Amino acid sequence: MDLLPLHPSTPQADGVPSWVKVIDQTKCIGCHACTTACKSENDVPVGVSRTYVKSVDVGTFPEASRAFQVTRCNQCVDAPCVTACPTSAMHKRPDGIVDFDKEACIGCKACIAACPYDAIFINPEDHSAEKCNFCAHRLDVGLEPACVTVCPVEAILVGDQNNPLSKVSQIVGREETQQRRPEKGTKPKLFYKGARQVTLDPLAATLPPGGIFAWAQQPPTDDHHINSGAPEGHQTSAAAAILSYDVPHNVPWDWRVGLYTWTKSISAGTYLVAALLVLMGVLDSSSTLWRWTTPIVALAFLGITGAVLVWDLEHPARFLYIFTRPQWKSWLVRGGILISGFGAVLALHLLGSLLGADALTRWLMVAGIPLGIGAAVYTAFLFAQAKARDLWQNPLLPPHFLVQATLAGSAVLSLAALGADDRVGDALGWTVFVSAAVHLVMIAGEVTLPHVTAHAELATHNLVRGRFARFFWAGVVTSAVALLAPIVPVVAGLIGLAGLLAFEHAYVQAGQSVPLA
Repeated sequence: MDLLPLHPSTPQADGVPSWVKVIDQTKCIGCHACTTACKSENDVPVGVSRTYVKSVDVGTFPEASRAFQVTRCNQCVDAPCVTACPTSAMHKRPDGIVDFDKEACIGCKACIAACPYDAIFINPEDHSAEKCNFCAHRLDVGLEPACVTVCPVEAILVGDQNNPLSKVSQIVGREETQQRRPEKGTKPKLFYKGARQVTLDPLAATLPPGGIFAWAQQPPTDDHHINSGAPEGHQTSAAAAILSYDVPHNVPWDWRVGLYTWTKSISAGTYLVAALLVLMGVLDSSSTLWRWTTPIVALAFLGITGAVLVWDLEHPARFLYIFTRPQWKSWLVRGGILISGFGAVLALHLLGSLLGADALTRWLMVAGIPLGIGAAVYTAFLFAQAKARDLWQNPLLPPHFLVQATLAGSAVLSLAALGADDRVGDALGWTVFVSAAVHLVMIAGEVTLPHVTAHAELATHNLVRGRFARFFWAGVVTSAVALLAPIVPVVAGLIGLAGLLAFEHAYVQAGQSVPLA
């Protein structure tokens, strides 16, 4: 029946429920009724799914079997998508259901990058993020979710975990169940009974030849799609396990994210390096390089950064929601505030130069330097909120972004300082040299030290030897050329700047190149 078994005499019925879902994979027959019911109930377009049935063929004839997994949002207690969302479009209801508000979504895709289960997608019709929400509109009126209603073998159960008499509470409390990627610490409220590792682990099975499934074919892996399963040559965690059905997986952030980190590095680095030279007495605060070049270049590239950020949104007209309805735990919001504050300092710096107030430009460094550092490094914390991407969970990422900003800023200033005092040119050349050297050392540590997860190891493989190797090695070689900056500062600086862009692109894309579901 559709009606949930709750009534006033049931324990906890008067309180706020804690909805959980149990999927009994020992019963599931892989009929896909849950998928079609979900699409019909929630008007989900063709090409995307809130729920689907993944299947893996295990063993070889005559000892072969097929394992199923009903795959959807895990309704996490500590939902990373909620933390990452800048406008609270992804939010948690009092009953624990992680729901979404399409009208508040700006289409930044931070929630998709954050989800360790690849459960969120952008609706191709309304361009807002969505996912399974337990059919909250049905639960609110006492009905079961559509997938529960249509399952012919009662493999899908939903109920109140706070109610000790509910079936889900008894199964979760008394029987052995599994969760997907519990090491992420999200505390999923989707429990599997009798699930197999070959389906729970997205790298446990290999992709069939040509990506051809029983009823579908996945597009080839490119900058927009990730094929499921372990790539060719990768050691799987299960013998003779081949995916027989899965859905396409899309990359949330494209080349524009790498571009915006590069332009932001130039903006922040230009100001920070120039300010450092002024504080050291190498650059005079009345010089053209400090009064005009620094604020104009930094403002120009900060403006490009903002334009690229807005361009990357699915709803660019809603960009101001970051400021008008901020969710303060999101580093998109915090980063927006840092960039805005940094931009205000640069504007005041330019105004001070127009008024001939050199003292004002110097005093502005009190705010400008910390804001510049914040603008340079906040993306590392944004990437860290993407719990799905193991390559980005690096505690040295903030200082690495600061080093990259120093390299970018000193390279740009080297070009602008042509004909300036030799002391300034020499200082900039050596700054390019030192920052390029540190950048190379940090890259070496990133790719040579052992990685604690298979996902980080595979992402590093894709970075160094896989699809993004040409960009990665271009970035490494050109950064090595930047070491010649004390001899030919302008040429070496420009080459190093181009290499930094190549490295940023490779790093951002490689971090998203591992299948999650």
